[in-house]
Amino acid sequence: MSVAIVTGAGSGIGRAIAERLVADGYKVLVNDFRAEAAAEVAAGLGASAHGIGGDVSDESDVAAMVAAAETAFGPVTHLVNNAGHVHQGRFLDLTVADFDRMIAVHLRGSFLCTHAVLRGMLDRGAGVIVNVASQLGQIGGVELVHYSAAKAGIIGLTKALAREVSAQGVRVNAVAPGPINTPLVRSLSEDWQRAKAATLPLGRFGEAEEVAATVAFLCSPAASLFVGQTLGPNSGDVML
Repeated sequence: MSVAIVTGAGSGIGRAIAERLVADGYKVLVNDFRAEAAAEVAAGLGASAHGIGGDVSDESDVAAMVAAAETAFGPVTHLVNNAGHVHQGRFLDLTVADFDRMIAVHLRGSFLCTHAVLRGMLDRGAGVIVNVASQLGQIGGVELVHYSAAKAGIIGLTKALAREVSAQGVRVNAVAPGPINTPLVRSLSEDWQRAKAATLPLGRFGEAEEVAATVAFLCSPAASLFVGQTLGPNSGDVML
């Protein structure tokens, strides 16, 4: 049985990923910082999902999340580190607290969640980890220096960990979405959204379901040769 934890799955991309994985036959632990959002999504997915609140940057919350997944469904075979946070501001206006929170949610959160499930995956000789980064971790973003730095860190974590554990049966990859029509992106200024849309070769922002399809591919056996890769459902914003 495939058992997946999806963090930040109370809305947006995470919710779409949870829905797609359940549709593909996975049992899914739906996590969100807002416990009520996690419970709502899980309830809508039926017996194949279980919801739990928790802050991915808190080690005890992460331990509780993994324990809940194991109790509900069994050993965790797949982890999708999706939990995210956005805050817009010019670099000189950012505070240390702004920077620390961004790194805590994105990079520390990915580290803690991965650390909590990796040993079991290695013991079993199989597992899949997909980290949700951003194309801004590849090219940077105006008024999003701290966000771009956190997402670049996730890409680096993905590559380095893949080199450590791939030969032991654990595949680690990332996705780096472009701007997606989610509450997180809509929280950015209308000027930012308008200027960004004008630069995209595809001419539009993506939808959460399009990112979920990429994550579902990386989670599947069809992606058996993908190791340490960063796939880019990004409307052409980054071309590699």
